[in-house]
Amino acid sequence: MAPASWMLASLLVGLVRVRASLGFSQSMDSDFTFSLAAAQKECFYQTMREGATLEIEYQVIAGAGLDVDFYLEAPNGNILQFEQRKANGVHSVETENGDYMFCFDNTFSSLSEKIIFFEIILDNMENENESSRSWEEVVWGGELHDMKLRDILQSVYNVKARLSRSSQIQGMLRAFEARDRNLQEGNYDCVNLWSAVNLTVMLIVSGLQVYMLRSLFRGDSRSRT
Repeated sequence: MAPASWMLASLLVGLVRVRASLGFSQSMDSDFTFSLAAAQKECFYQTMREGATLEIEYQVIAGAGLDVDFYLEAPNGNILQFEQRKANGVHSVETENGDYMFCFDNTFSSLSEKIIFFEIILDNMENENESSRSWEEVVWGGELHDMKLRDILQSVYNVKARLSRSSQIQGMLRAFEARDRNLQEGNYDCVNLWSAVNLTVMLIVSGLQVYMLRSLFRGDSRSRT
């Protein structure tokens, strides 16, 4: 095997070893869409560690008014964020050890069901002892001594972070699209309903006019005879 090919193969093996041992210390995210019935409240819990960051982004994509109450509660019971009758929101907090609760409240609406999309992003959730391990502890041999492996890993981390952020933005765009589509479909149904009502009223009025005119002519013919 040529020296250049051998060096490239060794570099790839080293990258695989480093990734398997260290992993990515980037953010974790997840999203969820659910239906919130009228006059109901739904709460979710997320376990966090001290020094991490919890970011919550939500969007009401269907339902009358496109609004909901939202609040975020710390493990000690303090209310960190509270919003009333909002269509969307973004909140980020530095966390401590414990379970954080965030709730969506639709109790102010007695008739309308809401469909809500939300996404949670967790930063700095890795263990400090594990994250402090350097790649030199798992890469053996001196063949990678002159390689800028740390720069390569940093580039890989940056690409992964940007791809994750792109996925988050695409998820929010899909939520916006679903909200706009539901709003347009609701407007379409309203237009069709009122068009049908107006057409029915016009037909009734036209029939009454024809009947009244015919009644007038019948009355004139009877009076002449």
